[in-house]
Amino acid sequence: MPIYTYRCETCGVQFDRHQSFNDQPLTTCPECNKKSLRKVIAPVGIVFKGSGWYATDHKSPSGVRNAPKSESKESSPAPAESKPATASAATE
Repeated sequence: MPIYTYRCETCGVQFDRHQSFNDQPLTTCPECNKKSLRKVIAPVGIVFKGSGWYATDHKSPSGVRNAPKSESKESSPAPAESKPATASAATE
């Protein structure tokens, strides 16, 4: 069963409740007994643990694993810095 978080818009109390998907959402606050409860929508935290993906995950159709890209640092030219036009050049 999922856990839903509710917050009362009147008194500000916030609490969690185990409910089935088929249960109606709560509307009455248990603290102030007013019908001002709203579900709180919160982002879900995702935690990746481990050393990474395994060779059996998302294999290519041929069954051959793609070779990893080399980690060599290639020297790439630094982007040229653009100089702003001076005010005297713009007025001439």
